[in-house]
Amino acid sequence: MKTILVTGSSGFIGKNLIEGLQRLREVEIKKFDIEDNINTLSAYVKEADFIFHLAGVNRPKKTMEFEIGNVNLTKTIVSLLGKLKKPIPIVFSSSIQAIKNNPYGISKKKAEKIIYNYSKHNRAKIYIYRLPNIFGKWCRPNYNSVVATFCYNISHRLNISISDESKKIELVYIDDVIDEFIKLVSREQEDYEKCYYRIKRTFKTTLGELAKKIYQLRDIRKTLIVPDLSNDFMKCLHATYLSYLDKENFSYKLDLKTDQRGDLAELIKSGHFGQIFVSTSRKGIIRGNHYHNTKVEKFCVLKGKAIIKLRHIFEDEVLSFYVSEDKLEVVDIPPGYTHSIENIGGKEMIVLFWANEIFNPEKPDTYYCKV
Repeated sequence: MKTILVTGSSGFIGKNLIEGLQRLREVEIKKFDIEDNINTLSAYVKEADFIFHLAGVNRPKKTMEFEIGNVNLTKTIVSLLGKLKKPIPIVFSSSIQAIKNNPYGISKKKAEKIIYNYSKHNRAKIYIYRLPNIFGKWCRPNYNSVVATFCYNISHRLNISISDESKKIELVYIDDVIDEFIKLVSREQEDYEKCYYRIKRTFKTTLGELAKKIYQLRDIRKTLIVPDLSNDFMKCLHATYLSYLDKENFSYKLDLKTDQRGDLAELIKSGHFGQIFVSTSRKGIIRGNHYHNTKVEKFCVLKGKAIIKLRHIFEDEVLSFYVSEDKLEVVDIPPGYTHSIENIGGKEMIVLFWANEIFNPEKPDTYYCKV
């Protein structure tokens, strides 16, 4: 059993790290945060086999709090370890601000030096990460993360302020940080001379581009157009944005089109994978009797029974596929085949459709031709 102490356990990185550590076997987690008594910290340090020192101050009311929260707490931990003569590995979450001459950066630099000296005097392994701007779920908005602030404000229809849209920023995703940190727990062969480490994957953008992407994510509910989520940054940003929605705002209504045949609603659209829509059809209703030249589709009956018919537009042979909710299957609709789907069951039929392109009323690529 390995005992791991996490300082700053209630913070953004801390909460995500705790979640990750809880999935490990043979690990006991000790949590320490700013509200806890210093005697608690002393007891936890005695038990610890590994320390993640994440606690820190970055937006205090008074400048002196930088020294108290970032420097003095680090001194306390190192002093306790020195008295115990325990060369315990320490992971320290520093900041890229440590190279800058501002109160926060200076305090982080001092804390780095304290940990560095601890390593040299005790031959203890340390990992100092000068992290750039971190984003992801559970980060506090309107505090010290531009991504959290933009996601929260935009999702709540609040204004955002951008002083310079062209300002470049470097970002790192919280899951990448946590994955890296967790790997350190079981790392065996160590280079004791190496102290500084970095997260391999980072994302570079501008404030203007960041805001544009988040507005695009907000508008999915209106346009139904999902951005290219094969892009790693957009995928991470999308997950982050959704984490800032209010609970009562998780769902949204679709534009339901109704006629004598039944209902139809578009679900998702994308310039990269086309669109998904769903329809209901009353008993005996036939949809289709048209073909496409380039557009291709997939049909899947989720509820009820249907016969899907296809015919090459220059041939007489009719292909018939009997499908139902009893055995889910997908029927491909190739180009140049006129096709139809008929509800042959005794109840309402529900069908899920996929098309490889977003419907364009100016160029629908849909031509009437009875099967």
